[in-house]
Amino acid sequence: MTPAKSRVAQTLSDFRGNFAYNLEDAALRRFAGATAIAAQWDDHEVRNNWFPGGTTADDDRYRVRSESELAAMCRRAMFDYVPFGAQARRRHRVYRKLERGPLLDVFLLDARTYRAANGRGDEPAPAPATAMLGDAQLGWLERELVASRALWKVIACDQPLGLVIPDDGMIEGFAQGQGSPPAGRELEIARLLAALHRRRIANVLFITADVHYAAAHLYHPEAARFAPFTPFHELVAGPLHAGGFGPNALDPTFGPTLLYQRAPPAPNPAPWDGYLSFGRIHIAARTGLLEATLHGGDGELLYRLVIPPAA
Repeated sequence: MTPAKSRVAQTLSDFRGNFAYNLEDAALRRFAGATAIAAQWDDHEVRNNWFPGGTTADDDRYRVRSESELAAMCRRAMFDYVPFGAQARRRHRVYRKLERGPLLDVFLLDARTYRAANGRGDEPAPAPATAMLGDAQLGWLERELVASRALWKVIACDQPLGLVIPDDGMIEGFAQGQGSPPAGRELEIARLLAALHRRRIANVLFITADVHYAAAHLYHPEAARFAPFTPFHELVAGPLHAGGFGPNALDPTFGPTLLYQRAPPAPNPAPWDGYLSFGRIHIAARTGLLEATLHGGDGELLYRLVIPPAA
């Protein structure tokens, strides 16, 4: 235990100490030395389920009451300790595109910095209260997807699209669990899917984490409360070192079908109890065939999905 890990983080030194703490592990240093890392963030870099303008008033351990102030310190520490590209560092921006040749573009999103406060998620029209990605980031994503010439477009979104994630009576994620036409934060997803369909952008795959179990979903307009859009898959993996939870309910707004899930039988088993997971994606150079696999913490194969590219 280091001083920074012995208390809640609420100074720049504390946040830097939390990132530095992970690097004391020799296995993680070997992993980082052998593996390219494209980092995102979500809530636990700062505080569980935080949002801009939120408060720590419910936790007496904090002297700093502003979650926005905590997030600003965490962001600075994260850019000090976590690899980001030069352009992302200059802009001090988490969302960005990674180009990996003619087969793959990866779009890394930030579903934390620009969101509105967690609420019921039942607003019928776009408004400041329905923001998750925010208008600027969503517009950037649409433009970059249109401009992409890569065969596959993988969107790494730190929040699942269709899983209902409650937060003390409010909604933490996109899905609000009412099975209605798009409302609240779902309106951003509806806008994105409509734009992709209108511009005939195919071969889009979403990958995500946040929830603590492995899953695979297929979203299809025939089962949805919203159309038209082009069917797509979403893969969920994680955590690599945390307790397991779930499964979460699937909201039918965008027509998800559960293809696979592995959740622990009881909440919060320890990492060594066998419910860790990670994902792997391979794209065949000659055929463009995408193979996505979900694995347990020891590497064992849990699920395999093969998707041919659209003609």
